[in-house]
Amino acid sequence: MTSPTTAPATDPAALAPAPMAPADLTPAPLDREAGYALLADLAGPVAAATLGGLDGLAPGFPDWIVTSLFGGTYQRPGLALRDRQVANLAALTALGGVEPQLADHVRNSLRIGLAREEITEVIVHLAPYVGVPKALAGLRVAAATFAEAPPTEASPTEASPTPADLVPASPVPVSPTEADPA
Repeated sequence: MTSPTTAPATDPAALAPAPMAPADLTPAPLDREAGYALLADLAGPVAAATLGGLDGLAPGFPDWIVTSLFGGTYQRPGLALRDRQVANLAALTALGGVEPQLADHVRNSLRIGLAREEITEVIVHLAPYVGVPKALAGLRVAAATFAEAPPTEASPTEASPTPADLVPASPVPVSPTEADPA
């Protein structure tokens, strides 16, 4: 039995962490200029058009995105830009429903030197983790993006499938009763 002067170990107040003071935190620098420079390197002229349209709808939001993401998160040490792009491809494929952003990151990955085969393999590798339908959707986005991108020596266009190659020409019967009587 615990004494009245000793709090039991299950008391929530005893388990709460000590409050943190700003001096205890690692500074998270935000570099707006570095963010815009990195975005220009990654996305090229497409970024300016996208941001301009978004700023008309939600003023200030594009600047917040660029400053906090490209001028903040991307500026952290510990991962190379190539590794960050692989993580982006994986996360966006896993999310699904974000095809425009996935296409942007496929283009960005090509721009920084990932080969088409590497991008494809990242998405294929995800199938057992995120599901075949999401992996197939990611491959469709990659194939469409490859089709619009100029070929590189490491990744000729003739080796890339088209989005149509990733969709069966006719439905596959699920059961013998759904098959065409022939």
